[in-house]
Amino acid sequence: MKKIAITIAAMLAVVISFAQNKSTDEQKVGALLKKMTLEEKVGQMTQVTLDVVSTEQDGILDAAKLKKAVVDYKVGSMLNVTHHALTVGNWDSVITQIQDETKNTRLKIPIIYGLDGIHGQTYTLNSTLFPQSIAMAATRDTALAAKAAHITAMELRASGVRWEFAPVLDCGRQELWSRFPETYGEDVFIGKTMGAAVIKAYEGNDLKDATAVASCMKHYIAYSASRTGKDRTPIYLPDIEMREYYLPQFQAAVKAGSSTIMINSGEINGTPVHASHYLLTDVLRKELGFTGVAVSDWEDIERLYTRHFVASSPEQAVAMAVNAGIDMSMVPSDFSFYDLLIEAVKKGDVSMSRIDEAVRRILGLKIKLGLFDNPYPEAAAIANFGKPEYQQVALDAAHEAITLLKNSNNILPLQKNVKVLVEGPSAQSITALNGCWSYTWQGNNAQYYSADSKTIFQTIADKVGAANAITTTSKNFDDKTNYDTAALRAASANSDVIVLCLGENAYAESPGNIRDLALPDNQIALAKVAASTGKPVILILTEGRPRFITSVDSSMKGILMAYWSGKKTAEAVSDVLFGDYNPDGVLPFDYERSMGEMVLYDRKPTEDIREVFNDNISGGYDPLYPFGYGLSYTTFEYSDIKLSSNTLTANDKLTINITIKNTGTRDGKHTVELYTHEHFSSITPNMKRLRAFQKVDLKAGESKTLTFMLDKNDLAFVNEALKTVTEPGDFDVIIGDKKATFSYK
Repeated sequence: MKKIAITIAAMLAVVISFAQNKSTDEQKVGALLKKMTLEEKVGQMTQVTLDVVSTEQDGILDAAKLKKAVVDYKVGSMLNVTHHALTVGNWDSVITQIQDETKNTRLKIPIIYGLDGIHGQTYTLNSTLFPQSIAMAATRDTALAAKAAHITAMELRASGVRWEFAPVLDCGRQELWSRFPETYGEDVFIGKTMGAAVIKAYEGNDLKDATAVASCMKHYIAYSASRTGKDRTPIYLPDIEMREYYLPQFQAAVKAGSSTIMINSGEINGTPVHASHYLLTDVLRKELGFTGVAVSDWEDIERLYTRHFVASSPEQAVAMAVNAGIDMSMVPSDFSFYDLLIEAVKKGDVSMSRIDEAVRRILGLKIKLGLFDNPYPEAAAIANFGKPEYQQVALDAAHEAITLLKNSNNILPLQKNVKVLVEGPSAQSITALNGCWSYTWQGNNAQYYSADSKTIFQTIADKVGAANAITTTSKNFDDKTNYDTAALRAASANSDVIVLCLGENAYAESPGNIRDLALPDNQIALAKVAASTGKPVILILTEGRPRFITSVDSSMKGILMAYWSGKKTAEAVSDVLFGDYNPDGVLPFDYERSMGEMVLYDRKPTEDIREVFNDNISGGYDPLYPFGYGLSYTTFEYSDIKLSSNTLTANDKLTINITIKNTGTRDGKHTVELYTHEHFSSITPNMKRLRAFQKVDLKAGESKTLTFMLDKNDLAFVNEALKTVTEPGDFDVIIGDKKATFSYK
């Protein structure tokens, strides 16, 4: 009893301390707000890019430009780099100069700096690059995703940056979309689960801690649902679909405590999200209860006038966005927002109460981050940069992401005494292993990558010896020598096996727009020629989205989906190829056959069939490799599913047990996924929905019993009235090839 009393007392002390700190912070904000002029308030709402205060030389600031931004325009935030990543020392100098300049302002309010650390600290040289989010989703390892996010936070903070423009919570249900690799794939549950985990890892227990940064959930909302798949193009989305597939991730992120949110650059049903009071205030603020800072995306307020044509003037665009609910404008290249918002307030188009509301949120964030206490790069944070153990986490993540899609006649793992021909544009490309947001925005400039970054060819040579590794490729992904089929054919005569590395070079946002998902013809030609040599071909796919391989799939003996898995992609690929790591990644999307076969795993019943003269013929859902698919070098067997009851009531939980046995001869990790299917409902039910997953590590011959818990909320869906409900009825629980049924009452 004494221990319990002490524990309760400690918990109460924490709660009281938190409440007192919150009250003190609010008082500080209120006191500061009373002192501020309109110009100082609007300055806080203005965010400019580093170019605005820089010279032509990267990392060197222009004193006059800096003074103009900070002292004259009183900007509250800065972001980005000029061209490429800087060193930790460069960042120390840049942030220090910026914060020094704030001391020359009347109220000495510090700047909050933001960067896109999408899969590691993008913009600091020699930072640790982890797998892209799509690859992290393939790991199905939430704890590992959180560990990578925490390291990213530490390396951001070491760079003097306390605002992280991540995670991307857009649901990846349009595979053409150029930002697909930044998503957690097509499933809502994975997105909201991993998203919440990494948000907590970014922010920690206290934003003042030298290991924490403010997260930014983005891009609210449905940015990924573009009709054409092109970046920043129109979205047509019924509310029922938005609430079922795109809102839950943000709802979970708000509950996880994300401090900020970035807004979708596009339009939904003809209304740009930056101008939608319904989405930004009614849903985000009132319904989800978000209290943090809402920041625009790049130039998107201006574009209400210049591209969307819903505002008839630049001033109206600013007023429209701020009144809708935008707190800070990523202007980012001039001071137009500042001038126009002051004008709008003086004309009465924007109220002072709305300005105060936005500035209160911005100042509150700065206080929580400790910027008023010390806005400079902290020695304790700098000491956390580039620790050797981070590389092991990067390797662990790359290992767990790699997904074995095909292994004909158990050709893999390869023996280490074979002669290997390594071909294809990704064979010696570093950029094609990392993708977007890798030391530059596009990630396609190899000169900025760490000197110890390895290529797939190098790591294969490390396994088999330099004399047994052959290639005719160059390091430049687009070099024509990488597509020389005659050279490949000639070199194959001296090899036992061909490892063919195809996929995509790095891209980000609009430069990654494509017309279809087919691999380029010159890559398909390589695959066909490689297969025609008679040598077994192992296909390695380094890509941010599933590019069609249907025409060559049958002629490949083995296929590894490597995604863009970061700094350690090449090492992970070779470890899997030669059996030093047993693959355990599983697909976070359906790998489709063609543009006419784009059916998602959580399809509706009518998508599961093809109706011909009133005869229902199966085959409507027929991906090349389905969602959740991934092979191993061992085998696993499931017991029957055991339910704690055949009935679930509104206030109860259903306990589900299943035993998994490693029936093979190798140790291995395995993802166990639990799906449900409702037999009948007022809205056509999905064929199945992922409700839970667990990853287990089993020795050869070992068994483990896993326990899952479901309640009514896990079975809920959005009904015709746009309410999230759970309806009585019968449900299937599906785990692997096993199924059990229960009733909800």
